[in-house]
Amino acid sequence: MHDIRGPTREEPNLQGRNVDDLSFVLSSRRTGLSFQRTRMSTDRTLMSIVRTALSLIGFGFTVFQFLHYLQQSGSDARTIRVAAVRNFSVALVALGVLLLVLGILGHVRFMLGLRRQHQELEHDRLIPIDQMPHSPTLAVVRPRH
Repeated sequence: MHDIRGPTREEPNLQGRNVDDLSFVLSSRRTGLSFQRTRMSTDRTLMSIVRTALSLIGFGFTVFQFLHYLQQSGSDARTIRVAAVRNFSVALVALGVLLLVLGILGHVRFMLGLRRQHQELEHDRLIPIDQMPHSPTLAVVRPRH
């Protein structure tokens, strides 16, 4: 059995609680682990947003370069609407950049809320006190202070 005299660094405070101490400790550990799973899921979502945004940007540049190649090769340019293809390419790049910015902002906002909830549960001694690690996915995008 665990000592219920007071809070320790690893375990939540059981003092004054009218619950079975082992089940409380186990449930608080599961809650702490669920925060880790949620954080990792959010990182996977950000990675897929970045992958999609970079694909859109790359495809936009590829279409534009292909149009430029066709123009340089002297092919029948009358069948190619230059402005339409250029506008399509610019739209793909702009959509990719917009998706990237919105994805990063959404990720930061969600992670700040998740960290705030984690700290509140730690403060109330409902989960073990541990540091919720920063997002490794966003580390390359976020400036250091």
